[in-house]
Amino acid sequence: MNQPRRVENLQTDKGRVPVYATGIVEQPWADYSAVDHDVWRQLYERQRQLLVGRASDEFLVAQDAMGMSPDRIPKFSELNRVLRDATGWELIGVEGLLPELDFFDHLANRRFPVTWWIRRPDQVDYIEEPDLFHDLFGHVPLLMNPLFADYMQAYGRGGVKAHGIGPEALVNLTRLYWYTVEFGLIRQQDGLRIYGSGIVSSKGESIHCLESTAPNRIGFDLERIMRTRYRIDSYQKTYFVIDSFEQLIDATEPDFTPIYARLATQESYPAGTVLESDRVYSRGTGEGWASDGDV
Repeated sequence: MNQPRRVENLQTDKGRVPVYATGIVEQPWADYSAVDHDVWRQLYERQRQLLVGRASDEFLVAQDAMGMSPDRIPKFSELNRVLRDATGWELIGVEGLLPELDFFDHLANRRFPVTWWIRRPDQVDYIEEPDLFHDLFGHVPLLMNPLFADYMQAYGRGGVKAHGIGPEALVNLTRLYWYTVEFGLIRQQDGLRIYGSGIVSSKGESIHCLESTAPNRIGFDLERIMRTRYRIDSYQKTYFVIDSFEQLIDATEPDFTPIYARLATQESYPAGTVLESDRVYSRGTGEGWASDGDV
């Protein structure tokens, strides 16, 4: 194992650019400071309170089952015992963003990379890179759900395959990850709820995605998602809504190769575009949402 480093984006005269690291490291748990644990506590308590009535039932139940608490930063070793028993997944410590193929390979083998370091106090409200809080609080709980755990592994295998096909296929597949794993919504009997990690780990996005009139909330459609661009520097203009995790599995089970070939001849959609064929969900409260139907 390598000595852990904190790898963040690099500031250049052209703006911030991502820096990739491939090192797999042991979580240096004993080295976390009181400030680190307090940042975890602040973020955990704030998000758990905010997510009641907003996050999906599956997410909240899974997070409780893992034994996470605001008391201290969780130990990967303790979470791994629970995860392995539940779905066969395990967490591995990483230093920051991974190259695409490395990331896909880990997912394909039921290993989820978790950044070992946590944001500073001045980054509590926003950080560009995925840190420990985003990864642990946002991504890891749903790996306890057998259906979602299988989806993540299938995505990793699909990523390895797409990497061999070419960059356009990777763009299509990355959009699928963005609009499901990171920024996905799910329809429950009592209304729309959050399951995407980029939302559940963000105070502002948790409110914006459900309560703002600005974004579009569109029924899940695989090829529609693969053609839809997104922004990484602002709240999302579009969210896609699944009916269940079974829907994710069914939609992504077929071979994507002919889909990639078909999409290569079609234009992509800017974020925020609404099509006549889209099923759009109206804004509402946490108690219940109504569908506007086709527009």
